[in-house]
Amino acid sequence: MGQLTMLQIKAIYYPILAVIGVPANLVTIVILSRRNCGLSKCISVYMIAMASVDLLVMIVNVILYHIFSNRFPLSFLSHTPVCKLILYMAAVNLDLSVWFTVSFTFDRFVVICCQKFKTKYCTERTAAMVITAFTVLIFLKNIPVFLAFEPHQIINKVHWGCVTSVAFVSSPSGAAYIWFHSAWGIWYPFTLIALLNCLTGRRILVASRTRSGLRGHRSETQSDLEMENRKKSIILLFAISGCFILLWLTVAVSLVTTRLAGINDYRGDRTDPGYIATETGTMLKFLSCFQNPCIYAATQRKFREELKTVVKSPWTFILRYPFSIRSVAAILKRSMEGLLKSVPDTVVFQDDILFTARLLFPGNVFLQLRAVKTLEKAF
Repeated sequence: MGQLTMLQIKAIYYPILAVIGVPANLVTIVILSRRNCGLSKCISVYMIAMASVDLLVMIVNVILYHIFSNRFPLSFLSHTPVCKLILYMAAVNLDLSVWFTVSFTFDRFVVICCQKFKTKYCTERTAAMVITAFTVLIFLKNIPVFLAFEPHQIINKVHWGCVTSVAFVSSPSGAAYIWFHSAWGIWYPFTLIALLNCLTGRRILVASRTRSGLRGHRSETQSDLEMENRKKSIILLFAISGCFILLWLTVAVSLVTTRLAGINDYRGDRTDPGYIATETGTMLKFLSCFQNPCIYAATQRKFREELKTVVKSPWTFILRYPFSIRSVAAILKRSMEGLLKSVPDTVVFQDDILFTARLLFPGNVFLQLRAVKTLEKAF
């Protein structure tokens, strides 16, 4: 009965998570890419990277592995090379999701606690370099995953399925890699996130007391603009890292009590508490890849406004990009040639006019404003 209950929960849970999680992360990527949420370029890079990886987790880990591979055991996905590739990408995606969260937490720690260092580190270029470095490192780190599995069965000389390789698990190097994999994926990130949040929280408390003392000599109604500007960033940081720790906590605890090598191919009693704890932790772990869109919607006012625009007029929002290309081309052609009547009517947006002005006069704000006024009159 317990076995059927857990299997039924998984059969219902993963499709619902995929149906909600894929469009949520996809919309999040589109909204953040427009850079209209009032966030800095640096933090936008991390948030877009986290949303992109969470989307890959939903596609590869949830849809391909937990839905298609399990429900269609003799499909193309069950060929051993394809199965190994899916397991490899599943491990890569989870590692990227975890360490992008750590990178985001460290970036916010630098902003709040390291005033001298933040001007050099907290830039769009540095964020892109950090994301790229972690991506390359994690892809290389998970290469042994291909050696950790072997064919489950061979039918007509065709290898089907994937099971844990006994030779790999029993070897000293394989056992060492398994423990390193668990520490890299859970314990190191947990420790770093907890440590960075504690240091950040301590810094915030000290700064708040200092500012409260300074405000005592001024009008009580005078607002502290700097603290108000930091408030949203702090809430976003603690919400993302706090939810991450809570949702991954079950996995972290179950790793202590269950054998790591038996998680992907559990052969014991499925009513065993260890199995139930492992599967529950896995489900909560994937739920963390749906948390960020909810956090953004709850804490970021401009993100909610963009989201309302998508909900109210999704087709206008989606078709905005093809029209944008056409309208920018029309603006350039009309501006350079002055042939207003010879160019077909094209939908032109305010953002396109601003973009064109910056393109025509880079670095010159005065000429950009003049160009915007001229183009607005023309259209």
